[in-house]
Amino acid sequence: MLDSISGSRSRYDLRIDSSRMTELLSRATRILQDVFGYSAFRSDQAEVVTHVAAGGDALVLMPTGGGKSLCYQVPALLREGVGVVVSPLIALMQDQVAALKEAGVRAEFLNSTLAWKQAQAVERRARAGELDLLYLAPERLLTERGLALLDDLKIALFAIDEAHCVSQWGHDFRQEYLQLAVLAERYPSVPRIALTATADEATRREIIERLHLRKARSFVQSFDRPNIHYRITGKDTPRRQLLRFIRESHAGEAGIVYALSRKSVEETAQMLVENGIDALAYHAGFSAAEREVRQTRFLEEDGVVVVATIAFGMGIDKADVRFVAHVDLPRSLEGYYQETGRAGRDGAPAEAWMVYGLADVVQQRRFIEQSEAGETHRRVANAKLDAMLGLCETVRCRRQFVLEYFGEASAPCGNCDNCLEPPAQFDGTEAAQKLLSCIYRCGEASGFAFGAQHIIAVLRGERTDKVLARGHDRISTFGIGADRDDAQWRAVLRQLLTMRLVAVDHEHWNVLRLTETSREVLTGARRLTLRQEATGSTARRSKERRRRQGAEAKSPPPVAPGSSQEEALFEALREWRRGIAREHGVPAYTVLHDTSLREIAARRPQSIESLADVSGIGATKLARYGQAIIDVIGR
Repeated sequence: MLDSISGSRSRYDLRIDSSRMTELLSRATRILQDVFGYSAFRSDQAEVVTHVAAGGDALVLMPTGGGKSLCYQVPALLREGVGVVVSPLIALMQDQVAALKEAGVRAEFLNSTLAWKQAQAVERRARAGELDLLYLAPERLLTERGLALLDDLKIALFAIDEAHCVSQWGHDFRQEYLQLAVLAERYPSVPRIALTATADEATRREIIERLHLRKARSFVQSFDRPNIHYRITGKDTPRRQLLRFIRESHAGEAGIVYALSRKSVEETAQMLVENGIDALAYHAGFSAAEREVRQTRFLEEDGVVVVATIAFGMGIDKADVRFVAHVDLPRSLEGYYQETGRAGRDGAPAEAWMVYGLADVVQQRRFIEQSEAGETHRRVANAKLDAMLGLCETVRCRRQFVLEYFGEASAPCGNCDNCLEPPAQFDGTEAAQKLLSCIYRCGEASGFAFGAQHIIAVLRGERTDKVLARGHDRISTFGIGADRDDAQWRAVLRQLLTMRLVAVDHEHWNVLRLTETSREVLTGARRLTLRQEATGSTARRSKERRRRQGAEAKSPPPVAPGSSQEEALFEALREWRRGIAREHGVPAYTVLHDTSLREIAARRPQSIESLADVSGIGATKLARYGQAIIDVIGR
């Protein structure tokens, strides 16, 4: 498509003189402007692009929505040959190829959705040098046919997207990723770039080792997504809480709701539909055709909410997702951050909302302990769950906690629930001693162990049939916790489980047992500061205060909604975009992002020349849609 870089230089001899690097950057910037419609690179993008374009390997860590794709798309257009992109999901390939074609780039994918003749046509185009970018799933690339195709191509670079999938301890592990080291062995002169949005230090080392990227240069950008507001609250009636959250904060907006089980997904989606929310269920139990229909609706229509298991969303490039909600506890911070990162990819304000409770902690611990994986795997899984629980229970800034987990220091963000309304804390030593003593006394009195519901009933002095049958109304701890309600005691127990001061015996019906460290609290040798669970009335009273504080928080939208005239034009542009998307059979955001439409609505350009200054409108889109946009503005 564009002039290629001389390939005569050794791939690791990157001591290119400054004039050559300046030339590379100039040409890269021209591609960025003419093809993608952006005036300048963001953050480390320019350095990554010139490094890879010059023949170097790279490991790139950028947050979701931070512009990772441009880091390999631009070098692929600069270098001679076709850029081969390894991508784990069909949805990712289709979305990116559709967006590239809209921008005038010669891009195709090879995956199971193509008929035999369609796949042959793509392969012929690749061999004829008629493609700039070719997307392949790792399992297809690694076949004899896939490697034979690569052998026949002039390859500009290899891009390995979602590179964290190589980690066997990660949340999205893919067995095929372990075999991608063959690219280094088979094509040693081709530069490789591995990219991911979520990887702690250990995962980065694993990526470098398993993909043979020891000579690669690492580019680690801030993981921060300042436009996302984090809110985590105790689980009471999760579906009603979710419905209230959507109605009050995101009515008519696109969002993703994550639940752990297929049954929960379907029941939650049905509840939303019955209450007037345009919602869809998505999980692996649906046929491939049905999943594609549901995913297409989410991508191409405005304001659709998808309720899904974690299998949904990785690599989906829908820019205007305004919220991601979790009604069940994620297994790890990596998974949580990856999933919440699907909100607000356009840089406008978005929200990550989650409810979790005592049952979530018990369930996740049971999943780990009953796993058939080895002891090492269970130990890693427990450590990752501990970090996730730490985020839920922290009284510090949520964003600060997450960033520190990924090795990045930061100041409090001013845009999470803990910053906007610091949670109450109390000396929980006495409450913990009461609960621990009750677990001990109940077992001592009857020779059995009991679950959370029974222990809390005894603490609160409730004469249930089970309490009376066991004689637990006559033990010393009966009624000593009547000053706290059921939700508050569950919050105390949840925190003790998080701190490993109480254990759950999963082999005996999830009963509670003391641990080796329980004695430290019972004897007073260890004091505890706990998070105070807000009662329902307290939460309601603070709602309006949160809303007022949130309006002043650091959440910078690139283009905020403006006057009624601007909103009317914005909606007219969205309607025009919907028509174009239907005509081309592509998701609406691949035509133009909402941020571009908002900028047009605010500036109201009167000529194609002035329209060219709008971010996200490259030369191809300007030629293709420029006059139509000017016509919409002039109505």
